[in-house]
Amino acid sequence: MTSQNPLLKGNAIIGQSGGPTAVINQSLVGVVEGLSGSPCIEKIFGAHHAVSGIIKNDFIELQDIPHDRLDRIAKTPSAALGSSRDKPDAEYCKKIFDVLAKRNVRYFFYIGGNDSSDTCRIVNELARKNKYDLRSFHVPKTIDNDLVNNDHTPGFASAAKFVAHAFIGDNLDNRSLPGIKINIIMGRHAGFLTAASMLARQHDDDGPHLIYVPEAAFDIDQFKADVAEIYGRLGRCLIAVSEGIHNHEGTPIMTQLAANVEKDAHGNVQLSGTGALGDYLSEVLKEHLGTDTRIRADTFGYLQRCFAGCVSQTDAHEARLAGRKAAELALSGERDGSIAIQRVSNNPYEVEYKRIELTDVAAKTQTLDPKYIVHGNNIDPSFRDYLGPLVGELPIVELLRAR
Repeated sequence: MTSQNPLLKGNAIIGQSGGPTAVINQSLVGVVEGLSGSPCIEKIFGAHHAVSGIIKNDFIELQDIPHDRLDRIAKTPSAALGSSRDKPDAEYCKKIFDVLAKRNVRYFFYIGGNDSSDTCRIVNELARKNKYDLRSFHVPKTIDNDLVNNDHTPGFASAAKFVAHAFIGDNLDNRSLPGIKINIIMGRHAGFLTAASMLARQHDDDGPHLIYVPEAAFDIDQFKADVAEIYGRLGRCLIAVSEGIHNHEGTPIMTQLAANVEKDAHGNVQLSGTGALGDYLSEVLKEHLGTDTRIRADTFGYLQRCFAGCVSQTDAHEARLAGRKAAELALSGERDGSIAIQRVSNNPYEVEYKRIELTDVAAKTQTLDPKYIVHGNNIDPSFRDYLGPLVGELPIVELLRAR
């Protein structure tokens, strides 16, 4: 919906929510750049620790930061403003709105995932109910790549690049000292990040040899059989497992491992703060294959989110432009919306940035297309066509083989 007053004067607030990423500051700086110089904008406030900072009136002024410093901030991983896991309900959002109204904030930008877009939606609806003219825009961010109506989301490509690099190295390690290695990767409901491990394959027998994503039901007996077959044939086996794998009833395997599982503010079972899943799968395989079998497990955990050495240049560029697009739309008179990145062409690679309704993305989840999942334990090579332009070049591996 377009406002009747495109030249709306007032202050702006920008917040960064949820798990930080390697490029979330690119979006922050993109919004600041898009707002700077406009006669409509008086001050640009950065919410210190997102919505938590808003209700505490804890802000960092951004409008006078020199461009060279902004550029350094943009290239720095993690959330420069600080983030929050608070899940605002209607009462919480009322407090947010009261602060916005008191400070004459007319432009509200919230960088985050689907829960963040829902917060933006609630605040926007409160403004309308109170006949307060407010531009509310959600800027996409999530390494899970699970926002609907988006081809991909800022943060994902850099995390996927980390996963690919990690598996390239782990595959070489596994060649040197053969055994079974399990890597647990982030992904509660969507398996995009786990599937990205397939980029490590450069030779016919490269790992990961097995890939398990939450879009396919996980059967422990089939898992044992899958690993035994690969291990028997190659003498080694490298495995990628999403933290969100679940059984045929839809129950996450993690919840079966502890009587009192920890939950976050959103009511989700904590999956990334423990190595329990990797330990459990290792024990299952030892019981099946024998305790003398060399089996190890690692949980990548938070390392995937802000690893400075694996930033995708495509990811950084698109995150910046998504922030600028939100500012551009707000200043042009659009009242609200979410910025969606949609692929126009793959060769040459090209995307466009579209405004979609907040209700079209809020509290919804996109999952990996079933066409990419093979037999519930692998990813089709065609997924490389989707990932390639996002991740960019990877190290080339050369092997010495016995004749």
